[in-house]
Amino acid sequence: MFRFPKTAAAIAALITVAACNADRDAADNIAASIPEVTIPEISLKTMQDVVGALASDAFEGRAPGTVGEEKTVALLIERFKAAGLEPGNNGSWTQDVPLVEITAENVSPLTFTGGKTPMSLNFGSEFVASSYRVQPEISVKDSDVVFVGYGINAPEKGWNDYSGLDVKGKTVVILVNDPDWQTAEAKGEFNGRAMTYYGRWTYKYEEAARQGAAAALIVHDTEPAAYGWNVVQSSWTGTQYLAASENNGADQTAANGWIQRDKAKQLFASAGLDFDKLSTDAKKKGFKPVPLSGVKASLSFKNKIARKQSKNVVGLLPGTQRPDEYVLYTAHWDHLGKCEPVDGDGICNGAIDNATGTAALVALAEANKKAGPADRSMVFLAVTAEESGLLGSKYYAENPVFPLSKTVGGVNMDALSGAGAAKDIVVIGRGKSELEAYLEKAVAMDKRVIVDEPSPEKGYYYRSDHFSLAKLGVPMIYFDGGQDLLEGGEAAGKAWADAYTEKRYHAPSDDMSAITSWDGMMADLRLYYAVGRMLAMTTAWPNWNEGDEFRKARDESRTAA
Repeated sequence: MFRFPKTAAAIAALITVAACNADRDAADNIAASIPEVTIPEISLKTMQDVVGALASDAFEGRAPGTVGEEKTVALLIERFKAAGLEPGNNGSWTQDVPLVEITAENVSPLTFTGGKTPMSLNFGSEFVASSYRVQPEISVKDSDVVFVGYGINAPEKGWNDYSGLDVKGKTVVILVNDPDWQTAEAKGEFNGRAMTYYGRWTYKYEEAARQGAAAALIVHDTEPAAYGWNVVQSSWTGTQYLAASENNGADQTAANGWIQRDKAKQLFASAGLDFDKLSTDAKKKGFKPVPLSGVKASLSFKNKIARKQSKNVVGLLPGTQRPDEYVLYTAHWDHLGKCEPVDGDGICNGAIDNATGTAALVALAEANKKAGPADRSMVFLAVTAEESGLLGSKYYAENPVFPLSKTVGGVNMDALSGAGAAKDIVVIGRGKSELEAYLEKAVAMDKRVIVDEPSPEKGYYYRSDHFSLAKLGVPMIYFDGGQDLLEGGEAAGKAWADAYTEKRYHAPSDDMSAITSWDGMMADLRLYYAVGRMLAMTTAWPNWNEGDEFRKARDESRTAA
């Protein structure tokens, strides 16, 4: 006769065993539903030709609303047609995405008065700023300055860095990343080393606007930001793009920007405060905002404004058995356009980021067409304005050509590795969805291994276009070649990745010379093909894992369908 154990430890052990068995059963059921696929040859010539064209100076860095966009869209339509795709948007190859092009001109110094030592910061080298308000002139004058820690308001965590102080009309100074970003593991209030959305600069500006701040300044720090000041300067000193809104951004802060960390320390010292101590205090729950008593911030600039219709490009390979069910391949075609010159070169070509992913859409379209139509329809979606805050994918997600409730899932491709063939594959945001079972099967076919992100603090999961679709419930997977190279091992892979981040990312030197080998890229394309093809040939509807932040949206979407 079985007797229930009476100790809490024994009960917990039984529960753990049952849970593990349930997880194993679920994983086995998913694996059993994944079909076998044959991976055809994928064209290296296509990759080289398309990347070479998109990353050439003739495309001027592919900024939305420019001649570079016109050339990019035309090239994609030509290549999608040649690959055998059909126009994806009700007979059209494109989806209009309304944007506002806004360029700050005559930017004044950022001044701070009222402290022990007045300060005047130079635009570009010491601070950057722009506005999300679509108005011709921006002025922040004698605005009280407040330090709001990490600028997080997370009621579900009992965390509010704005608690107890009204910041309406004030300038808030904010730390980058999450409070526990220095935790070695992905554990803690904000997932430890792995960044959450609360750590992204986009969230921090959104929350500052909700709080009514006049201006929001993020303190740049290279390690938690995941890039140097050169990236901030190249990304924020030129034309910016905003999603068009009915109120022209009237509910946004007047100015959003970044300041150098050493300037922030000087500012706090001028107010009689210790920046390092307050930064440490801000890591703890219960932190309260700290006014920089007597300090006033001022800044002004003019906005050159133009309204543009940018375009997403949509190609379709119709399914034969279930054509009203859709599998997505996504990549962003845009880059920064003309940017801050380096050694006389003022075009940010974006070869790795993301001519590679865009070219992959073409190469995978060709391969899938040659293999014959799948059971489900396959959508090849090249989106605009990723560099401006995922605007093209956000617009598609909120105005989908194909219903999200009928979209099975998809693969996002952003900045494929040019380092060489690797033994490993990195899943960005590992453990989030059942799509990983599909990748695991593909990886096993190629005798590679899946590893955790080497730099989870960089928050890549919230920095590319899959996030726009994930927020609305569509399971999306984002993965890339790892750093354990066949030639040179982990040391060589890390050296390439570090050099790219420090010297080429969002810089004019992200050109064709950044690709030192095509072998890894082509090996990774086999996996992109396999995962998408498996999804298109199964009857299963993979979901986010239980407890994931996007599970609820997917469940509601599928229930409604």
